[in-house]
Amino acid sequence: MMIRKIGTLGALLVVAVSTTQAMAAGDAAAGKDKAAVCQGCHGEKGISVDPTTYPNLAGQFSGYIKKQIQDFQAGRRNNDTMSAMAATVATKEDLEDIAAYFSTQKPMKGVGGKDNAMGKQVFMEGVPTEGVYACKNCHGDNGRGKAPDIHLFPVIGGQNKAYIMTQLKDLKEGRRTNDPAGMMGDIAKKLTDKQIEALAEYVANL
Repeated sequence: MMIRKIGTLGALLVVAVSTTQAMAAGDAAAGKDKAAVCQGCHGEKGISVDPTTYPNLAGQFSGYIKKQIQDFQAGRRNNDTMSAMAATVATKEDLEDIAAYFSTQKPMKGVGGKDNAMGKQVFMEGVPTEGVYACKNCHGDNGRGKAPDIHLFPVIGGQNKAYIMTQLKDLKEGRRTNDPAGMMGDIAKKLTDKQIEALAEYVANL
C-alpha cells in the first residue's frame, strides 16, 4: 500500500511542479492589504495570534497556501472560520497576492526547546515496523519542505505544536482528507496519540 501511495505521490509532484511554474507569482505588496482580514488570526507578519488554534503562515510556500484556500472554497477541507474567510477571496489575482504576501514574510521559527527523542525518531526515521514513512523525506531535515515549487509538502518546522497535533488527529480520524493521495491520512492512522504529541513537539522546536 505504501509503495503504491509513494508512486501516486510521485505523479502528483510532476503535476504540482508544472502547475506552479505556469502560475503567476503574485504581488506581495498588494497582498498585504488584501490579507488584512487574514491577519486577525494569522498575524500581520504571518505569526499566529493564537497558537492553539491558528497556524503560522510566515514563510509558507505560496503554492501550499493557495491550495488550502481553494480546498476550503471547494469544500475539500472544512472549518467554519476558514471556509467563510476563503469565500471572501474573490479572484485568482487576490489569491496569488495574499499567498505571495505570507510566503515572503520572515519564516516561522521554532521555539528551540529540548529535542524530543520519540518525536525526532518518527520525524527522521519513521516507524518502519508500522509502515510509517519518515517525515523528513517529504518535509526536509529541518521541516522547511523540499522546495518552493513542490508545494505538496508544506513548511512545518516551527509550526505551532497544538495546530500540528490537531491536524494529525484530524487526518487520523478522517476529519481532514485533502492530503495528496491520502498519504498523510495513512501515516497518521498508524501513529499513537503519544507519538503524535511527541512529533508535534519536535517539529515545533525545529
